[in-house]
Amino acid sequence: MSALRLLSSAAKRVPSTLTLQRRGYAEVADKIKLSLVLPHQTIFTSADVVQVNISAATGDMGILANHVPSIEPLRPGVVEVIESGNTSKKWFVSGGFANVHPGNKLTINVVEGAPLESFAPEVWPCRANLQEALRVAAGNGSEEDKLEARTEADVYEALQHALSTK
Repeated sequence: MSALRLLSSAAKRVPSTLTLQRRGYAEVADKIKLSLVLPHQTIFTSADVVQVNISAATGDMGILANHVPSIEPLRPGVVEVIESGNTSKKWFVSGGFANVHPGNKLTINVVEGAPLESFAPEVWPCRANLQEALRVAAGNGSEEDKLEARTEADVYEALQHALSTK
């Protein structure tokens, strides 16, 4: 019992200058600073945006101001950036990482990416390329060839889905 009293009295002596931060919901006026970076290009540099929707490996997620800090691996899919006035820009990315930092900062590093509107569904041979990648992945090739084809198939499947919901 004396240990409990000691701990209790020590807790009372903690300086009152310590403040606890509370998490809450994002306000409409709250913005998140987005940096979206490819190896050869910077698309956003600390731009104020309202929301970012990503295709994380654990599932699709929306990121607003005051989001809990986290690191999310990205799967092939769409990164949607919603700016003030509900204008939205979409990029198709092949994969990467999204880092949510304290202080309403989001950094997205992607391997490859392009604006979604640059892919014309009638021109882009998604289905033929997807079928070829699936054939190689199921074939008798080396494990390296099969893994590469499976990755390629994942990208084509995600691209085909993104174009169909455009």
